[in-house]
Parts: sequence; structure tokens; C-alpha cells
Amino acid sequence: ELKPEESGTVIEIRGGQGLVNRLNAMGVIRGKKITKVSSMFMRGPVTIQVNRTMLAVGFGMARKIILEVDREAQ
Repeated sequence: ELKPEESGTVIEIRGGQGLVNRLNAMGVIRGKKITKVSSMFMRGPVTIQVNRTMLAVGFGMARKIILEVDREAQ
């Protein structure tokens, strides 16, 4: 639900252990700051930035990453 260029800190990943392991391997772990780069209209892939790495994750997978949104820039 982030807008492009918004960021937040991962507080939880809702899903099975397989999903959690897959996201952890990509660098998406609790406490990590991620930024939404872009998304496709109507449930397409979501592009996020973790550290200096850009990742494309499916819409369903992205919905399971729960963030505390950074509101400092607004």
C-alpha cells in the first residue's frame, strides 16, 4: 500500500516458513528498511529496494510484508 518512493521498516512477514525464508534470502528481514520503487496497475509485480538492491516481488508476496511506514519525509 506504499506509494512509490515511500519507505518503511519491516516489522513482520505474514506467511509460511518457506515465504519467510525466501524473503530473508533476498534481504527482506525484520528491522530492515525497504523502499517501494514502483508497482504495476492491478496486482502486477512490485519493485522494492533493499539496501542498494532492487527486487521485483509478486503482489501477493508484497502484501505479506508488514511495515512501519516512515513518515519523516511528509
